[in-house]
Amino acid sequence: MQAAVERAIATMWERYEEPLSLDDIADTAILSKFYFSRVFRSLTGTSPGRFLSAIRLHKAKNLLLRTPLSVTDISYQVGYNSLGTFTSRFTRSVGLSPGRYRTLARAGMPREPGAFRSAASHRPCAVRGVVGVPDVGLPTRIYVAAFSDPIVQGEPVACDVLDGPGAFRLDGVAEGVWHLRAAVVAMRDVEPLPWNRRPLFIGASRPLTVRAGQEIDVDLETRGFCPFDLPILLALPELDCWQLPQPQLVARTLG
Repeated sequence: MQAAVERAIATMWERYEEPLSLDDIADTAILSKFYFSRVFRSLTGTSPGRFLSAIRLHKAKNLLLRTPLSVTDISYQVGYNSLGTFTSRFTRSVGLSPGRYRTLARAGMPREPGAFRSAASHRPCAVRGVVGVPDVGLPTRIYVAAFSDPIVQGEPVACDVLDGPGAFRLDGVAEGVWHLRAAVVAMRDVEPLPWNRRPLFIGASRPLTVRAGQEIDVDLETRGFCPFDLPILLALPELDCWQLPQPQLVARTLG
């Protein structure tokens, strides 16, 4: 079944600009659409439709950074028939409008790391643990955040930023079921072109059920990407790195 889902995901990456239906995607896996949907969710944590949407927005991020295409052209090129729908989904998922995202990348202006930290520490629930990272011989920055959805998008309910492997703590986590995610980025020898920046490693927990007054302990081990991983839609790591590219270099390359 894993090979069938990998074929379907490969099709999404190759044909994301097409109006792919669930039937189309399931056909590439050679499975009925109902069985395919169940298997797909069990392996990826989300539905085929949402996975395809994440790919389209990820591709849109790339086009905004690498090309001079207008936002309208990009919206159509990644499979959207409505500029308004594309803009609202991009803004909700990435945390910035398409135009703002492009402007910040070209100017070499990162969002402040502190902006990703939770300020809602008055709530009674917390999640804590330790993040493990494979040794790559580089200093790293690690983002650990809790999301209401398996897709890494929108504002996390709580976040901690670590300058290297170690202990994290997420305060301000409300009661409910949350998905814990980690992304590891380099702080030295950073790729100067923002569209080539990718997390070194990622980590994920099983869904966490948080109840009032609890402190949950969960350790995270990070690893490289695999085909079943959804692309990261937040404006990271393209807009946040320890050593920024020279703005004129980025502008000249983009132009």
